[in-house]
Amino acid sequence: MNQKDDQLLVELAFRNWIILIVLVLLSLFWQSLSVTVGVLAGGVLVIINYRWMGRSLLKVLNNPPHAAEKSYKLNYLFRLLFISISIYLLMVRGGIHPLALSAGLSVIVINLFITTIKRLY
Repeated sequence: MNQKDDQLLVELAFRNWIILIVLVLLSLFWQSLSVTVGVLAGGVLVIINYRWMGRSLLKVLNNPPHAAEKSYKLNYLFRLLFISISIYLLMVRGGIHPLALSAGLSVIVINLFITTIKRLY
C-alpha cells in the first residue's frame, strides 16, 4: 500500500464529521428542532457504529481465529442491539423526525460515495 492508501481511514473518519456538520447546517433551514436533532443523532449514532465495527474487525484480525470469531459475533449482536434500541428510543421517546434520522444515518454512505468518486477520477 502506498501513502495515499494508509491515510484513507483517517480521511474517512475526518470526512464523516464534515459531512455530518454540513447535514446539520442544511437541516437548520427547516427551522425544526426535531429535524436538526434527528440529523445530528443519526449521524453521531452511525459514526459511533462505524468506529465500533472498525475496532471489532481489528481485534478479529489480530487475535487467534477461533476466539476472535466468537468475540466478533457476540460484539456484532451487542452492537446491533445497541443501534436498534437507540433508534427505537430516538423515534418513539425522543420525538425525532424519521426522515431526518435516516438522513443522519446516511453519513457513512455519502462519505463512501464521495471517496469512491474521488478515487476514480
